[in-house]
Amino acid sequence: MAATMVDIVRTFPDTTWADDGPTRGVEAVVESGHVLSFPHLPFVLGDAERRFLDPRWADPAAKNISVRWPSGELRGAVAHGTDLSDLRAMVVRYAEQSEAFALRLFPHYRGHLVRGNTSFRPLDVAGRETSWRKDDTRLHVDAFPSNPMQGTRLLRVFCNVHPGDEPRRWRVGEPFDAHARRYLASIARPWPGSAWLLEKTGITKRHRTEYDHLMLQLHDRAKADAAFQRDSPQTRVDFAPGTTWVVYSDQVLHGALGGQHMLEQTYYLDVEHLQQPETSPLRTLERLLQRPLR
Repeated sequence: MAATMVDIVRTFPDTTWADDGPTRGVEAVVESGHVLSFPHLPFVLGDAERRFLDPRWADPAAKNISVRWPSGELRGAVAHGTDLSDLRAMVVRYAEQSEAFALRLFPHYRGHLVRGNTSFRPLDVAGRETSWRKDDTRLHVDAFPSNPMQGTRLLRVFCNVHPGDEPRRWRVGEPFDAHARRYLASIARPWPGSAWLLEKTGITKRHRTEYDHLMLQLHDRAKADAAFQRDSPQTRVDFAPGTTWVVYSDQVLHGALGGQHMLEQTYYLDVEHLQQPETSPLRTLERLLQRPLR
């Protein structure tokens, strides 16, 4: 059957990353599960930086080229000397520019946003061979087996820096509340002691809460469900070169179908610092289950 269309992309006219841009105070929009799209907001590369728009700079064994914070270490790149320092400088510039932008959009988060990794993705999404669980072309919410979030939000700022006309091709899916209801009744509680064992053996970086268990199950069940991937409510969204978009990727179902050359900045935000904490996946799951998740 034909999938129902989803209308969650909201478009804004900004042409500058600076603090004098027109859009600000849109916490309620992004927290309610919308994608904020800025089609006239490119991250402009310098002439010398354009040389990095080439897959040869990426380590084939790594998914992305990234700067890890707070250390500032660059990983995943095949570069040396001046090339390495210039590549890092480009990624760091994106981190700083996108952070100033995020704080203008979301003044309520000031003092609470924590900068996560900044990544540059010069490889084409299409045609990448991987397992179904790691196949990010399939609709999913972000959840990480080895890095439990414990309810912390994942805010992401993306920008398509392709030098030609190739869009970043996404699809977005049903609201998180509806998605949780779809699978929640079939998900068993984690085995007693399993979180302790996972942390003790180093499989997870910290304690995996029941929230993390549920999010991983929602991630995996959606990706493994061919009928869901085919027939569930969804919409194709193309982000043209020069477009920036902002989304809570732990809340919005998304799949990256194709595209090449993108920058991405992740931020972490504790639930209590949201403008509307009740919209978070953590509070949504607790409401549906009628009990706290720890």
